[in-house]
Amino acid sequence: MVHVETLKSAIEEREEELKEKISRENIVERELKIEKIHTDVASIITGVRRCGKSTLAFLLTLEKKAAYVNFEDERLQLSLRDINLILDAIHSLKGEVEFIVFDEIQYIQGWEIFISRILPNKKVIITGSNARLLSKELATYLTGRHIDYELFPFSFREYLKYLKFSPNIYLTKDVSKVKDFLKEYLEIGGFPLAHKLGKRFLAENFRDIVERDVIQRYNVEYKNVLKELAKYYVSNSGKEISFNKVKNVFNVKSPHTIRNYSQYFSNAYLFFILEKYSPKLKLQEISPKKVYCIDNGFINTLGFKISEDFGRLMENLVAVELLRRKSYWFNNWEIYYFKDYQQNEVDFLIKENLKIKQLIQVTYVSSKDEIERREIKSLIKASELLKCKDLLIITWDYEDEIKENNKVIKCIPLWKWLLKDY
Repeated sequence: MVHVETLKSAIEEREEELKEKISRENIVERELKIEKIHTDVASIITGVRRCGKSTLAFLLTLEKKAAYVNFEDERLQLSLRDINLILDAIHSLKGEVEFIVFDEIQYIQGWEIFISRILPNKKVIITGSNARLLSKELATYLTGRHIDYELFPFSFREYLKYLKFSPNIYLTKDVSKVKDFLKEYLEIGGFPLAHKLGKRFLAENFRDIVERDVIQRYNVEYKNVLKELAKYYVSNSGKEISFNKVKNVFNVKSPHTIRNYSQYFSNAYLFFILEKYSPKLKLQEISPKKVYCIDNGFINTLGFKISEDFGRLMENLVAVELLRRKSYWFNNWEIYYFKDYQQNEVDFLIKENLKIKQLIQVTYVSSKDEIERREIKSLIKASELLKCKDLLIITWDYEDEIKENNKVIKCIPLWKWLLKDY
């Protein structure tokens, strides 16, 4: 049986580590806003490993009567039978507390039964690196008793705050600096530690996500296939994939294996699968998908490339930013790509309720002449078919309007689009 004194040491040491981190580092206020925390309702923060969930949760309870418990500590690998000892340890250390943060609690089998029992008397924040926290584990014991939040790595706005740079977009020198910082952000990505530790951190974090949040969590049978699939996806972000074709690449018998592994990656927030838009769900289901990676740092560190492809990095960045905006502010958005039978393709389609809200192309250009004719043609065709007037081309450094076929296409530089406030 686990000794309460051991649990007390684990709790106290992890809290002290976070306090020291907050005192010595530049802690950025995150754009994800957590509503008021109540008893009887668990606030659940999920997101990719090392994106800042623990710090965000800890800050929510700073200066309050609270306890922080991190279940990644090997001393806290408890059975459900022993988990109540956590409350004994907290009470011994701190007396009565109002808030408890349970970090990465999914490591405890049956944790949701324990949480359900303490919710009426405690304000509970739960963090985890797997979207499955929001579905299967909560279905029985916490139905209707949890509010879910998804945290992403730093947005470009947060990255500039991290650098302590507040640009005046009307000053040429500031805009020039913004573009330089954007190039860094495109390459290094939005993980805070990546800007301190570089590619070594990115490689280790990628490996941890694949090993711990996917292979161990789902008890994956074909481990080497899954690892190779992760490398394949990180090297092909923004490209169309077919589960049936991918299974042939890896000599796997069934496309369902590839589909399942892809869902595991999505649950771990490592890759996102974008569907092709169709009003017919069956067509949407059987059409090729597009795969995007949660962070450009992974692509640059682990993806196979023979040349620099800024256009591809821009597209991946826009995909993640759209998903971030959907998660933080526009929960009723649906995001797809579009392609018709004539191969007219639009990078992103935003659907809001029953309406097609916006069509977006992303291209690495700095003048109107560099914009490929097919980009404009595809936008116009999609606009006519879907009755959408809001047409946008995100460029590297070109801003204007293109008027054609009674349509107006707005062109905006990536940096300006990323800095928009919501």
